[in-house]
Amino acid sequence: MIMHKIHKVLRISAIATLGTQSGARNMTDHNLSTEVEQAFLKQNILKVVPKKILHVTYQRDITVGLGNELGISQVKEKPQVTWEAKESTYYTLMLIDPDALSRRFPILSEVRHWLVMNIPGSAVENGDEVIEYRGSGASRFTGLHRYIFLVYKQPNGIITHNEPHTSNASIIHRLRTSASKLAKKYNLGDPEFGNFFEAQYGT
Repeated sequence: MIMHKIHKVLRISAIATLGTQSGARNMTDHNLSTEVEQAFLKQNILKVVPKKILHVTYQRDITVGLGNELGISQVKEKPQVTWEAKESTYYTLMLIDPDALSRRFPILSEVRHWLVMNIPGSAVENGDEVIEYRGSGASRFTGLHRYIFLVYKQPNGIITHNEPHTSNASIIHRLRTSASKLAKKYNLGDPEFGNFFEAQYGT
């Protein structure tokens, strides 16, 4: 019982506390689900928004916190991503930018920065990295871009897909994509977990 309480406190602390360098909101278990849903609803991007928090941590303990602004240099390397996964369940992880070329003129939206399918539990490293991770690439004079992490449950287990592989040095198969269309194609349903940050050129 004591160990359970300690684990709960540590988990809440991990998602609720962030250094001033990142500027994220404070969250508690009591209002966390509401915080996630409301934060996504305000963005007016997804028709159905995730209600569960996705834990995303970059190097030097830089944490994504439902819309906090991060520097491009802080998100250059692939982050650690975890969620409350169910046993014997596979998931798909996406990272998208809906604001390319800019939020006012999203003519390249969505840019797919990361796509990992067939993830056993939350072991992202054991999934099929279809599109390799690529950090923020906001252009000059395009303002803040939103970078949205989404996790979908694969209801039918392992997916035999035909998605082409893209390296982190390539922009092929990244531009003008759609998270919702990919989810529909593979019967993923709605995103269960989510989080996002903002970044802009020169930070």
